[in-house]
Amino acid sequence: MKVLSIDPGYGRCGVAVVSGTANKQECEYSGCIETSSKAEFPDRLAEICAAVRTLIKKYQPDALAIEKIFFNQNTATAMQVAQVKGALILVAKEAGLETYDYGPQEIKIAVVGYGKSPKAQMIQMVSQLVDVRPEAKHDDEYDAIAVGITHLATSYRGK
Repeated sequence: MKVLSIDPGYGRCGVAVVSGTANKQECEYSGCIETSSKAEFPDRLAEICAAVRTLIKKYQPDALAIEKIFFNQNTATAMQVAQVKGALILVAKEAGLETYDYGPQEIKIAVVGYGKSPKAQMIQMVSQLVDVRPEAKHDDEYDAIAVGITHLATSYRGK
């Protein structure tokens, strides 16, 4: 199975293509789609959607796994991230992909084994589970890979 996994955002959107099974995963691609803060939001949204369409065409994933939105204070930012997420789900559906949502705790449990693990522990574990490109420097990229690992672990339960 191959999954396109996303940590949604509009300034920086983490993306990864993770393949394999619950027991062995491979990261075929990871990166961040970065948009200019000077651009209008609709233009940023279009840029992100175009980049994801390109990834779908190139890697031919079986599914889209995307992180659920978590916010505690800035509702304006959360609303724009929600718009990005909705647009990406539409892009996936147009490509015939099933979509799956995973919450932050669910991802941490699947990757680290503890739902309240710190970010540094999550990044360390992702790096141990799959080869991460040496240039990876943003949490968003690691989060996207973790979403993919979570989907593979969850999809193969009981199989």
